[in-house]
Amino acid sequence: MVRLIAVVAALLMLSAISLVTARFQSRQLFVVSDRLSTKARDLDTDWRRLQLDRAELARNARIDGIARQDLKMVNPTSDRTIYIKGAPDGTVASAAGAKAPGARP
Repeated sequence: MVRLIAVVAALLMLSAISLVTARFQSRQLFVVSDRLSTKARDLDTDWRRLQLDRAELARNARIDGIARQDLKMVNPTSDRTIYIKGAPDGTVASAAGAKAPGARP
């Protein structure tokens, strides 16, 4: 009878230690989960801010302003436009009158 009580007491102690260990691990996992959730929210906030920044940088008015100020670009005028006419067969004739590559004499 004493052996049975000792075995039951030992099993009870192992069960209690196992329960404490499981609760401790559960709390640790909850803390890690909470940290990861916070990091995910922070990353989502950063992503949205970057999307807004990208949209602001890609605005047509901003790009046009930079092109005009920094690159000194202007709208093309009709007197600065050059039109190139192609030959009837679709090849472009050169100004010197040279033949297109692969043309027969």
